[in-house]
Amino acid sequence: MRKYLAVMLITGIVSCTNTEKKVAGNSDTTSGVVDTIANHIELKDNKVQAIYNGYIALKDALVAAKFEDAQKAAAVLKTDLAAYKGCESTALTAEKIAVAKDIKNQRALFTSLSEDVIALFKHADLIKGSIFVQHCPMANNGVGGDWLASEKKIQNPYYGDEMMDCGRVVEEIRTGK
Repeated sequence: MRKYLAVMLITGIVSCTNTEKKVAGNSDTTSGVVDTIANHIELKDNKVQAIYNGYIALKDALVAAKFEDAQKAAAVLKTDLAAYKGCESTALTAEKIAVAKDIKNQRALFTSLSEDVIALFKHADLIKGSIFVQHCPMANNGVGGDWLASEKKIQNPYYGDEMMDCGRVVEEIRTGK
């Protein structure tokens, strides 16, 4: 367990997981809980909730192979990530997805974006629901790729309808971790 925590702390230093996410006097960490349509996931921090909702919108657009919708979702996600301390570099990745020239590039960039936000949500205060970390071993030319989902059912954002159910759940993030 200590080894796992050490890895997570190191990951937090280099990714979108600022361990100081709760800033004294920050009303966003205490003001109300936003409910997402996606499997009724509730997070304590409204900014983190917005990031989750934006990420799921992007993932869903990639699943449906809707290039323009993915551009729009990534642009919104970029703004939400840029507003959250520690996620500035992840916001740059979202911006690259928003201006990508095709869905293939969007999907390739989605891998590094997912790595960062997965680390963020492993440390988030989840109040209700479960977030599933899913993995496709064939993504990125066989290197593999992970993503987050609000349900166990696999809907692959790296291949869409070409291989919709390629992948598996590798972790479940729940309340009361």
